[in-house]
Amino acid sequence: METADLARENALLKARLAEVEATLAETQEANRRLQDILRTAQREKFGKSSEKLSPDQFNLPLEDAEFAQGVLEAAQEKAEAAMQRARGEEPRKPRRNRGHLPSHLPRVERVIEPASTLCPCGCGEMARIGEDVSERLDVIPAQFRVLVTRRPK
Repeated sequence: METADLARENALLKARLAEVEATLAETQEANRRLQDILRTAQREKFGKSSEKLSPDQFNLPLEDAEFAQGVLEAAQEKAEAAMQRARGEEPRKPRRNRGHLPSHLPRVERVIEPASTLCPCGCGEMARIGEDVSERLDVIPAQFRVLVTRRPK
């Protein structure tokens, strides 16, 4: 290997190490916040009666814990993605089915025609140049069907 190649690889590894250390720091911070919230909730529940919360405020620590849990999960996802990049793997993209409704569902077609097909300038009848087709899922209790709407141009 050339010296330039080694220097480039060294810089790449340092950048990846910095990413992993940053995600680790975020995870540790989220973990510390969760522990603080837990300690606060335990002190409020089991502490002296003069320090207890009113019944209206019992759920406040739980909301903070849910928020911190979300932050922790996001940090873990970022850490996993960084580890996958470090191993040279591509992160797995979520599989989505956009715009492709199953063909076995019954379809109800509705064509929306213009009010008049005569040209406003009086030169005759307009010609169809295409159409827009949209499909959406319609749910009838215990029955699915696809509504197809055609709009001639």
